[in-house]
Amino acid sequence: MTAARALASDNGRRALLAKVHLAKKDLGLDDDTYRAVLERETGRRSSADCTVRELEHLVAHFRAQGFVPKAVAGGRAGAAVQRGPRRADNPVAKKARAMWISLHQLGVVENASEQALEAFAKRQLGVERMQWMDQGLGFKLVEALKAMAEREGWSQDLAGIERKQHVRILKVRLAWAQAKRLGERFSAASLSDRDLDAAIVAYAARLREARHG
Repeated sequence: MTAARALASDNGRRALLAKVHLAKKDLGLDDDTYRAVLERETGRRSSADCTVRELEHLVAHFRAQGFVPKAVAGGRAGAAVQRGPRRADNPVAKKARAMWISLHQLGVVENASEQALEAFAKRQLGVERMQWMDQGLGFKLVEALKAMAEREGWSQDLAGIERKQHVRILKVRLAWAQAKRLGERFSAASLSDRDLDAAIVAYAARLREARHG
């Protein structure tokens, strides 16, 4: 590869990374949701580890969620604009979104997109947009998702567990429920948080293959 071609390739990669980071900010993704999307779409925990093709796939995915990068002078991605209404970015909506993605990983939810979550919320709450939820409606939505999880074997009971352990405990239970669906056993005793996340992603891929294969 010539020096000029290598420079162009490097510049293209940096532009794609910039778009991915802009999409995270514009779509209001918290770190947990963002990492979950990365793992679901690319199998990686960091966009810095993604190939150019994977970055292109991420940008396409975020575009489908309503992200539109705006070009500025020099061809760099600048301030993003939103296509249609902004998605809900309050804490309860973020909680609902994280649960929706996890239920997709469990094989319970077929479509993990924001549009599918909005449609579910509309059926549950009778409001057109999650952005318009008050605290009571948001609580009702999260409880509906928890009830769905419980029915499918993913326990949400955190009584007596330290708050700092909540996220890991829920992830361990999710992986356990995934493994059970595959007729396997799961133990997270020796797994780091990173390895646990990777196990969830791997199980999710196998469940999708089993469902569609």
